[in-house]
This record gives sequence, structure tokens and C-alpha cells, in this order.
Amino acid sequence: MPRGKSPAFEQQRTGILQAAASLFAARGFASSSMSELAKACGISKPLLYHYYRGKEELLFDIANGYVERLIDITAEVRRRKLPPEPHFRALIEQFMREYEHAQSQHMVLVQDVKFLNPSQRETVQAKERQVVDEFARVIATLKPRMTKKKLRVPLAMILFGMINWTFTWLRKDGSVTYNDMAEIVSDIFLSGAISPPARE
Repeated sequence: MPRGKSPAFEQQRTGILQAAASLFAARGFASSSMSELAKACGISKPLLYHYYRGKEELLFDIANGYVERLIDITAEVRRRKLPPEPHFRALIEQFMREYEHAQSQHMVLVQDVKFLNPSQRETVQAKERQVVDEFARVIATLKPRMTKKKLRVPLAMILFGMINWTFTWLRKDGSVTYNDMAEIVSDIFLSGAISPPARE
């Protein structure tokens, strides 16, 4: 039987992925080279090719691994069996926390998936749809009229529009934290999108 990869091999790959995510986030996938990545990792280019055949393979592992982490977060929150509103707020809180600590991976997922080959892109996008569907399901529990998919999926996409691009302006050293934003987004969404408008 063939031997599995050693822990050191997997640890090195993890380090390479982290360096690649930082490089792609800073320079963009198309503008980054394997030579630059090898330099960022502190290893030779031939050694880098021992771990990854090319930057497309790196891009797939970054995007696919990150979206799988987002799926895991939805499952972790679901296992708490919270009432609808606390469930919704917990999802937003956990996603914003992940966005804060995996900003490079998030930027790569949002900006660079278009560079994957069609098969890889569909794999990642199918998992992204799982995340959207989970948010749509939770939104449907907040109010009966949201049970129709034609309403709840667009609402989920509006919600992601509110949080997915915070990396372009929300700074870790700013006056508003990611935790602050989680509460703000939840309040705006629940009071504006879910609650009926006030009547005079």
C-alpha cells in the first residue's frame, strides 16, 4: 500500500497555501508568479513545484478549503439548535469573525474564482450555493412569508452583499470592529428586511 503524506508535508503545504492567499490577495492571482510565491515561502521554486504543480492548483485549494470552512461554520451553528433570530445572529457573528481572521482567503474566494477551470469553478460555486441555501433556510424561519424560495434566496444574496465586501473598507485597527459590524448587519437586516414597515 502507498504511504500517506507525512505531517511535515501537510504542514508545509498549509504554509504555502497561507503565503499564496496573502500574495494573491495583495497582487491578484493573474499578476502573481510561482517565483514570487517561492520567495514569499522562503523555499526554492523547484521545491515549491514538489508541493504544487502550479498556481491554479493553489488557487483551487485556497478557495475550496475556505468555502468548506464556511460550510462547517453553518453546520456548527445549526447544531446549537437555536431559535430563529439567535440562529441568524450567530451565523452573522461567526462569518464576520471568520472574515476577520481569514481576510486573504476571503478576498481570493470573492475575486479570483473566475480564474479556475470550469470544473474546479463549478466545484467551488456549488459549495458556495450550499452556504447561500443555509442562510436562505434560516431566513425562511424568521417570517412565514419568507418560506418561498423566490423571496428568501434573493434576501440571502442581499445579506451577502452587505458582508462580503467589508474587506475593502473595514480595518482591524479602525473604530468599528468586525463584532460591531456583525451586530449592525443583523440589526439592519432584521429590522429592515424582515420586520414590516411602521404604520402611522
